[in-house]
Amino acid sequence: MFCYIFLIISVLLIIKPTINALFLSELGAEKLSIAYLLVAFTAVGSSFFYTRILNKFELNHIIKTTLTTSIIVLIALGSLLKIGLMNTYLLFFFYIWVAIYAVLSASQFWVLANLVFNVRDAKRLFGFIGSGAILGGIFGGYLTSILAPLFGNEIMIFIAALLLLGCFPLLRFIWKLRVNKLDEFKQKKRISLTDGHPYKLIKKSRHLTYMALTVAVGVLVAKLVDYLFSDFAAKSIADPEELTSFLAFWFSTFNLLSLGVQLLLTHRIVGIWGVGFSLLLLPLGILLGSVFFLILPELSAIVAIKAMDGILKQSINKSASELLALPLPFELKNRTKSFIDVVVDSIATGFAGLLLIFFVNGLDLGTMSITLLIIGLVLVWILFVGVLRKEYYITFKKNLENVSDKTTHVSNTKVKNVSVVEGMRNVFSNGTEEQLLFMLNKLMEINDRRFSKDVLRLLNHPSLKVKAAAMRNLFFLDKTTMVVNINELLGCGDEELTLATFEYLLLHADQHEEYVFDQFLDADDPLIRDTALYCLARESAGNHTLKARYDLEGRLGKRLSQNEPSINPLVLKSIGAAGYAQFYPVILENLKEKDEVLKQAAIIAAGISMHPMFIDTLLHLLPQKATRPLVVEALNNYGPRILPLLVSHVKNRSVNLEICRFVPLVCRSFMSKEAVHSLFQLFDDVDLSIRLEVVRALSDIRKERPTLRFNRFKIVSKIFEECKLYHQTLSAMHTQIIISYRNRKKSGAHIDSEERDARASLLELLEKRLDSGLERIFKLLGLKYVQEDVQNAYLGLLSPKEESRIKAIEFLDNLLTGNLKQKLLPIIEEAAMDFSSEEAIQKIKHNIPSEMECFEQLLQVPDVNLKLAVIYLIGKQKDSRFKPLLERFVADNNQKLKDFALKALDDINPS
Repeated sequence: MFCYIFLIISVLLIIKPTINALFLSELGAEKLSIAYLLVAFTAVGSSFFYTRILNKFELNHIIKTTLTTSIIVLIALGSLLKIGLMNTYLLFFFYIWVAIYAVLSASQFWVLANLVFNVRDAKRLFGFIGSGAILGGIFGGYLTSILAPLFGNEIMIFIAALLLLGCFPLLRFIWKLRVNKLDEFKQKKRISLTDGHPYKLIKKSRHLTYMALTVAVGVLVAKLVDYLFSDFAAKSIADPEELTSFLAFWFSTFNLLSLGVQLLLTHRIVGIWGVGFSLLLLPLGILLGSVFFLILPELSAIVAIKAMDGILKQSINKSASELLALPLPFELKNRTKSFIDVVVDSIATGFAGLLLIFFVNGLDLGTMSITLLIIGLVLVWILFVGVLRKEYYITFKKNLENVSDKTTHVSNTKVKNVSVVEGMRNVFSNGTEEQLLFMLNKLMEINDRRFSKDVLRLLNHPSLKVKAAAMRNLFFLDKTTMVVNINELLGCGDEELTLATFEYLLLHADQHEEYVFDQFLDADDPLIRDTALYCLARESAGNHTLKARYDLEGRLGKRLSQNEPSINPLVLKSIGAAGYAQFYPVILENLKEKDEVLKQAAIIAAGISMHPMFIDTLLHLLPQKATRPLVVEALNNYGPRILPLLVSHVKNRSVNLEICRFVPLVCRSFMSKEAVHSLFQLFDDVDLSIRLEVVRALSDIRKERPTLRFNRFKIVSKIFEECKLYHQTLSAMHTQIIISYRNRKKSGAHIDSEERDARASLLELLEKRLDSGLERIFKLLGLKYVQEDVQNAYLGLLSPKEESRIKAIEFLDNLLTGNLKQKLLPIIEEAAMDFSSEEAIQKIKHNIPSEMECFEQLLQVPDVNLKLAVIYLIGKQKDSRFKPLLERFVADNNQKLKDFALKALDDINPS
């Protein structure tokens, strides 16, 4: 992977200065404005198109196609340069293609990296792999600066094509070594695509809004600086090969200096001066450089401005930006990062093109005017940084309050203008257990070494959970030294802390895991021995050499054959991680275990294995409340490929109805467009309780993922179906209310008490069904309209206060339109009525079905409990008119319905 990204970025740093030099030499810098605009449109369009392609085709084929296309384009470009057939349109095409290649190649690489490595490998190796990109940039740029003047631009293009050819054997090797050994569940799970459009998420969060605005202004300034740099370079260096060498040299030099600043200065500057000041360094540097250029308008001044942008952006500014995003939820950052990096960047690039068209092409202003424009935009940039810094403090404070004890009210305290680092250190010194765990989890996202001493002190914290979380952070904060009390931490007797300590040791061992396994696989302490076995199973996933070296299969077999110590959670999870199917029956056996600890470990192990043989057993555990969250998590671990299987189970009733009712909960856990699609497939289920769970799951997904798109036409269609069903149930309930009312008017001697109780039970059941139907309708409305508004209207409708009900109906009257309003509003008005009063009963006497029609209707509904209640009432009425209704069920497949029908017939005609 290191070599692959090295080649990809080397090629980029060969073709970028070459194409830029050709473009500037032939067309001049004034055409850059149009190029920026075209790049913006192409990048935004291709990003959406590319997401669709990723959903339809295998990543392997997509990467090969991209590489093949790139090589063809490069050979065509080199050939055109060789024979001298280059024109304006081709130069624009190649300039745009290089910009798209830069985005696409990097994006494909990181998607491939996420497929190849699991989370733990990624955490350990991505830093090393990323250095391949930096070295590739340095190598490609300096190679071009040396060879371009000697051999010409066309030779550099052919060299780039040759380097890209080297990616094919690397890709084949990577795919064969790591990806082919993953089953379909694991492959689908690791290639996760962003669902929905992140724009709404950014708009909803002030923190994200100002982050996006800051990025946009930064890109805008960078493009204007790039224009000045390109313009002066093109005017100073006329020869295309010399210009290519000049651009390549400075691109590589900026990369090299950026690497030096990142390694030597970034942590010190951000640590001492804080995030706010660090974010200001880049705009202040460009501001000072621009003022210097106004005084001395020379190429050296422009190089200084470009250096500020090239060096600080990828070092101090990047690290400070990552720290500033710390308070945001990890999931939220993941789902908005690509949008900000690609779409916001592209829009800002296009806007830069428009500004240049207006000022340079339209008003024919010179470089001094562009410099003044840069200065003005930098001042706006500085303003946004100030606001963003304040938003950080607010978000940071809210997060700490959320994990604090709810009895502690600190929401009205003033946000102190302390540095980010100081705020985090205050938590590490004085925070509660919940706050410490929250902050340690956040620290895992940024790995900031300045907190290594603070985290090291937490190893003496009384909480074992805090110690374990601290251990998981320590390696990434300080890779050079190890803590001295390893043996003490390993001997603590706590499974979580022992495991965290082992992970720490393995990370320090780097590629020499044998040092750890040699020492601890045969340790005297059973907990240490089993922890080492579990770590071996995890570390050797996809590494057959490591498995063979320590005979993992034999060790597991030997451990399972031992009676003392007995099987524990670590051993079960070792079986799940190892992937040896012959040991899976042990997991199956423990899934049925009465011991809750072992059962929970077996559930986790089944999820880790992602083997299809466990799916049915896990589904049968869903009705058990105690283990349900773990079962849902285990099934979720299989990835989205499991969703069609779950839908099939419900549709074909491969599992019993009780289990089917929990399947929507599992689908909900994916929070994705695939989950929405699966839930809509289940919405047509005949069982109303399943439909209710489906709507609840859809509503939860909409709440958590407001950017996901729902088919509004399908939603309206489902609302109409629910309205029809609600109306039928309401009519049946009205019939029973009228009959119950008439019975009350009669003498008590004429009405059997059992009949009265049976009718009351049926009425209670119908009322519950109406409540469920109303909930389904409003949950569906929440998918079409603003969810919070619809929920408030629903609560108002359920309120005991008449005023609240009236306001809710008025709100819905204004909200609903067309057929939806016509069908839904009368039902809502009737739902708000109180049927305990005689006045309300008089209102519903008209247009209600007879009791025979009512029973006919209810017995057709696919609701076993409702049918049982109706049959029981018919039996207690002892009315022979209803015998034909009962006779339908004497041969029913449902034994309970059959028994109830026979008993009711016996009550009507006692023998």
